[in-house]
Amino acid sequence: MPRPAWQGTALAGLGVACFSGTLPATAFAMRGLDPYLVAVGRGTVAGIVAAVCLVAAGARPFPPRSELGSYIVIALGIVFGFPLLSTLALHAGAAVSHAAVVVGLLPAATAVCAVLRAGERPRALFWVAGAGGTATVTAFTLSRGAEGLAGADLLLAGALVCAAVGYTEGGRLARRTPGWQVISYALVVALPVAVPVTIVLAATTPVRPAGDAMAGFAYLALVSAFVGFIPWYAGLARGGIARAGQTQLLQPLLGLLWAWLFLGEELQPATIATALAVLVCVAATQRSRGQTPRGTE
Repeated sequence: MPRPAWQGTALAGLGVACFSGTLPATAFAMRGLDPYLVAVGRGTVAGIVAAVCLVAAGARPFPPRSELGSYIVIALGIVFGFPLLSTLALHAGAAVSHAAVVVGLLPAATAVCAVLRAGERPRALFWVAGAGGTATVTAFTLSRGAEGLAGADLLLAGALVCAAVGYTEGGRLARRTPGWQVISYALVVALPVAVPVTIVLAATTPVRPAGDAMAGFAYLALVSAFVGFIPWYAGLARGGIARAGQTQLLQPLLGLLWAWLFLGEELQPATIATALAVLVCVAATQRSRGQTPRGTE
């Protein structure tokens, strides 16, 4: 029985809420850990947790051989690619606010991948609203002091492509496999590489286990790399990868909200106005049904 599309939007929004703490958590983790260890180690911890969940649920511990290639693509994109490139960009000097430009552009990149890989065909209203939301978030982020193109931007651009490909491939598989199994299998597939690399990095790089660094790393490993993907992939499968993916336009603004709640930073009127504008754009993308392959909703 088809489920209402709003359920997909709600689930994707929950995933975005989980992802919105990723960049600040990365900055905290790097206070005590090497950036390479942060990027690869989070996947190792998440992969071990995912393997335990698969065994506890009585599911097969490895993905079907026929889908192994897809899970390798997901692992390369969101277990290794995005974490490594975004972490190195922050380590190279990119401010967290500047890195948020990547998040502002991700929905557009994901929509393009959904058309090319998943066979989705959003209508014109979707593209207009999505472009408006992307432009709004990008202009707002740049207005907060982000600098022009720099070396770190190449890393951020690569991270964007990796995430978009991983999101699309995972959302496509989630049409027939529960979202928690999709991310679990991707993490398990990455373990043969992630575990030895993590061990070597932990033994050869400085480790300062301060509370804020460990808290940031724990958030990355448990929430950003695993828990957040469970509703995210389910939402992409139910609501359409292109449409539900537009909820990620809210991620930079949610990050500012967390800064206001937990760090005492002031919310400017421009922030509130931008949030309202983005909400309008996201709502418009959700009203544009478009053409999606059978079984996606």
